Amino acid sequence: MIRIVFVEKDGRLNGFSVSGHAGYAPYGSDIVCSAVTSAVQLTVNGITEICKAEADVETLENEIKFKLADNDTEKREISRAFLESLKLHVEILSEKYKGTIKIEEITGGAINA
Repeated sequence: MIRIVFVEKDGRLNGFSVSGHAGYAPYGSDIVCSAVTSAVQLTVNGITEICKAEADVETLENEIKFKLADNDTEKREISRAFLESLKLHVEILSEKYKGTIKIEEITGGAINA
């Protein structure tokens, strides 16, 4: 199962972590994993490369952690729109492909996936 943890700060999305595999199909053929991976890459690249917002990104073997930088208030609103879009997308995927994605939310804490 894919585990996605969204982090809120001051009542708004500020980051996320994604880990695991959907288990919908064999590795390399799993459309749920592909959809989530693509959405995460779009979100991270949109925020860091297109909006040029500062963020902490940590990519591990089977996990990615993302957090908006505290000092980049100028680009925070458009960055949060990307985060809200990611959350909506994975919620829809979770409904369509039940049992493949677990979504959690934490407030003001560190991401520990």
